[in-house]
Amino acid sequence: MAVAASGTRERPVPLRLRRRAVVAGIVVLWLVLFALLRGRQTLALAAADLTSLHRWFNDVNDTIGADRNSNPLFLYFFNEIRLVIDTLVTFVQTLVSQPPDGRPVPQIGWLGVVAVAGYVSWALGNWRVALLAVAGFTFFGLQGLWQESMDTLALTLSAVLVALLVGIPLGVWAGMSSRVNRVVTPVLDFMQTMPTFVYLAPLTLFFLIGPASATIATLVYAAPPAVRITAHAIRSVPATTVEAAESLGSTRAQTLTKVLLPMSRRTVVMGVNQTIMAALSMVTIAALIDAPGLGKTVVQALQSLDVGTAFNAGLAIVVMAIVLDRVTTAAAVRSERTRHPGGRRRWRGPLLGAGAVAAAVAVWLSHTYVWAAEFPGEGGAGRSLASAADTVTTWAQDHLSGLTNGVRDVLTTALLNPFQTLLTDSPWWLTGLVLVALGAVLGGIGAGATAAVCVGLLVGTGLWQDAMTTLASTAVATLLVMLLGVTVGVWMGRSALADRIVRPGLDAAQVMPPFVYLVPFLALFGASRFTAIVAAVVYAAPVTMKIVADGVRGVPATTVEAATAAGSGTWQLVTKVQLPMSRGALVLATNQGLIYVLSMVVVGGLVGAGALGYDVVAGFSQGELYGKGLAAGLAIVLLGVMFDRITQAAAGRTTRVPGRR
Repeated sequence: MAVAASGTRERPVPLRLRRRAVVAGIVVLWLVLFALLRGRQTLALAAADLTSLHRWFNDVNDTIGADRNSNPLFLYFFNEIRLVIDTLVTFVQTLVSQPPDGRPVPQIGWLGVVAVAGYVSWALGNWRVALLAVAGFTFFGLQGLWQESMDTLALTLSAVLVALLVGIPLGVWAGMSSRVNRVVTPVLDFMQTMPTFVYLAPLTLFFLIGPASATIATLVYAAPPAVRITAHAIRSVPATTVEAAESLGSTRAQTLTKVLLPMSRRTVVMGVNQTIMAALSMVTIAALIDAPGLGKTVVQALQSLDVGTAFNAGLAIVVMAIVLDRVTTAAAVRSERTRHPGGRRRWRGPLLGAGAVAAAVAVWLSHTYVWAAEFPGEGGAGRSLASAADTVTTWAQDHLSGLTNGVRDVLTTALLNPFQTLLTDSPWWLTGLVLVALGAVLGGIGAGATAAVCVGLLVGTGLWQDAMTTLASTAVATLLVMLLGVTVGVWMGRSALADRIVRPGLDAAQVMPPFVYLVPFLALFGASRFTAIVAAVVYAAPVTMKIVADGVRGVPATTVEAATAAGSGTWQLVTKVQLPMSRGALVLATNQGLIYVLSMVVVGGLVGAGALGYDVVAGFSQGELYGKGLAAGLAIVLLGVMFDRITQAAAGRTTRVPGRR
């Protein structure tokens, strides 16, 4: 009997099932209390109202402005940094975009810039990339956006130069020292969690608005990829290779220059690629603090709902991103080939020499003659593109408004409004307790403690209701991102053909800066929070699809074969084997989707998304709201940190070996 009793003993409930039950219980209790306490203690704040914290930020801003030319900290530190960066930016601008004193045109005109771009692309990559660069730069002129494009390029190159001068040495140091890496990694994680908007307000506090501040914000945003990827490249060099070099008497410096850097060259160049892409993305957004270039054109067009102009400038940004991405990617491939001298072609050297001479002649012509300095024509192609975009927009609004408005109204009414009401109309302490409890259940005690701190600080910003509105949009957009990401990601993970077809498009989509995504959806849905949500879904979907696809593909083939042999169909394979076994990838995809969505929802403040994004934009444009905008930036950071900590901790839990406690 004892044996029989023991044989019928019930199995313990798996931990994840118990966790789901607790989460469900928390949500049910929340809904019950919401029904009883709705509308009480919501911490609502009108758009024009300020808290004592906002007024204090305004006072600090005024005090800093009054002491900027007398305080030693500004005289000998911040002002000097701004002067150095401003000098660098001005120098690069006078080369390619802005006329210096005494000249009606820049030092190098369009012909010289196109020739140099083509030659550098050929030298670093191949002739195909060179043709792409020449075509892309010529296209800027045909669009009538030559100077704006060169301003964007000048700010991007200035920021990338400084970011690499700081980031690569720091990355090498972190790669060679575990202690430095442990110190640097949390800082980099924090910096990369912050949405791009957040960098702008505090930097303008110390460096004012203008090209210098925009460049500083850009280099701060773009430096983390350089540091992180360089450190990864150094640490990835096989330890046996390093030990062999040291056993032969190589010093630390010799090991670095003769072994570590040459063997990690390709990865470092890819870090440069990511730095350039981050810089270009940030330069366009830095138009909000008076950065010249294409970003300013897009911002002004979005604010006036001029879809045609926004499309033309957005297309130029996409073309520049594609050109810079292809050039640096080709450079990474060539850097790998240079390690094998036998693969070099003998005629490449003489041709490069001849190309250098031709580029130098083009530079001289563009410096000397107006016809080679000012791009010919008046941008007829750009006007045609803008007109076509306006025509398509009008047609879409006339013929598709029923469909687009229907989709918008259904998702807004059925999903967004109820969830936003639950978040904003619940008592603040109830919503806060729910967030802390969910953080603790999903991510553990540490994540719960982080959520508690973030909730407390969010209340302190005075923007609780705006933060909850942004949280609602972020959560709904993330849900849609994961539905799309899992659907397409599973398809890619199960089909090599689908992966080959879809992945290049995803790679191209990740190159485009966030601003660009707003333009087509502004045409389809008008200025509304739904526009920002849809743009955020499209912006965040590529990274989630790729992570899910890699997770599904990583499931052992023997496991899939065993399930198939046991009679499992396709649906059972996906839901019972592949998705459960790639649970860690799913949580990581959710983490990345949340961060991408949050940054895009905030950018959506330019097209009617409201909440924290609007607070930040209003803080730049209305002096009395500067303190509120700064507090909104802090609130965005707190939301990002809370999301990141909970999802990262949840991902860590899902990747632990089953049965371990």
